[in-house]
Amino acid sequence: SGAAAGKIVKVMTSEIKHEEEQYEQAKEIKAFLGKSDFKLHDTMGDVNMALQREVGDKVVRIEWQLTSPFNPDMEAEGEEAVDQEATDFCVTVENKSKGSGVAFYCSTQTGEDHRYVIGNVKTFSSAEEKDGVSSYNGPEFEDIDDKLQEALDEYLAEIGMNNEVCDFIDASALDKEQREY
Repeated sequence: SGAAAGKIVKVMTSEIKHEEEQYEQAKEIKAFLGKSDFKLHDTMGDVNMALQREVGDKVVRIEWQLTSPFNPDMEAEGEEAVDQEATDFCVTVENKSKGSGVAFYCSTQTGEDHRYVIGNVKTFSSAEEKDGVSSYNGPEFEDIDDKLQEALDEYLAEIGMNNEVCDFIDASALDKEQREY
């Protein structure tokens, strides 16, 4: 077992060195962080990432996870993965003093016009309610009255949710996977 273990360590060390030498952060990521009011929260070894900023008396937090570049469906047909996978993310807007707020459960989508879709909208009156594992995630967005959908969509735009943020989420989700590899 000594020779095999030694070989594994040698190959792994070489692989890590190669990955570190080849890694380069995507230009979109650097550019976005350079001009955005959002601050990135990213810890090595943790699959979760977040952008956070303050807007008045509210904290806006956008959270998502790394994305695996492997798509078994594409591999089976021998095609190259051209379409970017959607990245699920959550936008939380929380009142700093009261702990109440609203959470939007969304996914990025490809396209030029609107780079994300809202799945559910949940309101909460406290941190416990917000973080409750078994709490209701709110109604399906498309089941909400059209005027309310439009108003919520405008609200998200007002707090900084836009195509650039979606591009950043997708790029950083793949970048994080590359770095953690």
